[in-house]
Amino acid sequence: MKNKTNIIFIYADDLGQGMLSCYGQQHFSTPNIDRLAGEGMRFTQAYGCAFCAPSRASMMTGLHDCHRGTWTYTRGGIYNQLSAGQITLREINELIHTTGLQTGANEVFLPQVAADSGYVTGQIGKCEWGFDTTGDRIRRHGWQYHYGYYDHARCHGFYPPFLFENGQMVEIRGNTRPDCGVHLDWESPQNSEIRQDRKGKAVYSQDIFDQKIKDFLQRHRNTPFFLYHPSQLPHGPIAIPEIHPEVKDNPNLTPFEKEYASMVLRLDQTVGLILEELERLGIDDRTMIVFSSDNGHEVYALQQGRTTGRQQDLNGQPFDNIKTKFYSDMGGDIFNGNGGMAGLKWSSWEGGTRIPYLVRFPGVIEPDSVSDHMLANFDFMPTLADLIGVEMPAGKDGISFLPTLLGKSQQQHDFIVYASRQGPALVTVDGWKLRYINQPKIFQLYDLKADYREEDDLATDHPDLVDKLSQDLLTTCDDDYRHGTPQAHYAAYPEPYT
Repeated sequence: MKNKTNIIFIYADDLGQGMLSCYGQQHFSTPNIDRLAGEGMRFTQAYGCAFCAPSRASMMTGLHDCHRGTWTYTRGGIYNQLSAGQITLREINELIHTTGLQTGANEVFLPQVAADSGYVTGQIGKCEWGFDTTGDRIRRHGWQYHYGYYDHARCHGFYPPFLFENGQMVEIRGNTRPDCGVHLDWESPQNSEIRQDRKGKAVYSQDIFDQKIKDFLQRHRNTPFFLYHPSQLPHGPIAIPEIHPEVKDNPNLTPFEKEYASMVLRLDQTVGLILEELERLGIDDRTMIVFSSDNGHEVYALQQGRTTGRQQDLNGQPFDNIKTKFYSDMGGDIFNGNGGMAGLKWSSWEGGTRIPYLVRFPGVIEPDSVSDHMLANFDFMPTLADLIGVEMPAGKDGISFLPTLLGKSQQQHDFIVYASRQGPALVTVDGWKLRYINQPKIFQLYDLKADYREEDDLATDHPDLVDKLSQDLLTTCDDDYRHGTPQAHYAAYPEPYT
């Protein structure tokens, strides 16, 4: 057992490719994350989903998010009612366990693949199911140890008055804000004062997670483990205890932009802590680290006075995400966090769904390698099964990319699909991309290899290709394009909890 590969999966939140220096960030460097790329493999065509809840469910189930009736997610924020004394923890559990689709007896989740092979499994950070979850549900998914948030809405604040450890509430001394210190997510003098007000905000959540990660690694240094760290960072609203030294004196960044950059750098610090601890414990050479993100880029460092900047250009004109869409220069994103691609989180443009993906495994993966292998986040389950030598559960959508990590040729997806607010999209291994827009009902076709920015819609030039890909997309959406929208998977709480 001691010779089995340990696995650590670090899942950033709303981190576009362009926010990392190994993918081209120019205003600051991310040395520890870059080290994963320099000592491992960097993927250029990895896909998450359009936003956090389906991305996490997709990775945990090994299924894409355009199926009919596979899983549901709820509205976040029910645990705020616990803080207010309006509901008990027992009532929350009952509510969540009776709302939406529930897990079938034979369903297999990602951590179970490792646990059934003798691995210790642990989850530390933001919950892996959206938008509310329970300790019982996390245990059912296969996490033997879990610590962190059970409510995605509360993850928007970084100073929780309580978190959960194995289903039990743990109070965080000095954090007295019932809402975890959340605030509005655009810049203004008033919001700056709110962010700087430290009353009731004693302990930053990432500091807690860092310590729990170190504790987990130390406890299980002599047993094979699978550790999953879904971070809140750098999801906004922007909140950071202090400006990072690297950007503190950067004359090209506003104070707000420096705070946002510091959130990315704070996540980089956690990656460095993990690397350092693995080396100190003598287990670095038998541990594979995966670093990724749930979805593409989102803009949180909005210019002062622009409260809707994500969906409008610098002249105040809204993006319709059909003929007009977000580009960094048009939307005022100095960081170019989507790496020059179109769109942001929630959209089916490449900037909303293409994610950073790095894998490091000393002595196994060729250092400083770059792959254009097209993968989706639901491919990690078969890759994990392949790595540890167990049979892959039946009925899943993923394909193991372990051969690519080992420098070998391998099977690829003919295409991958993902949902978005406007409708599903399909990307082929040859670089063709089809977008379905549900209002109005139209298709758009792009050649990503020639048109990285998705500027030229070629649908009228290639009607036969549109017909073929639209049928592939419809079949993959279980014969209804509406399954490729988040609305199809939302389960509302009953009154009075809606």
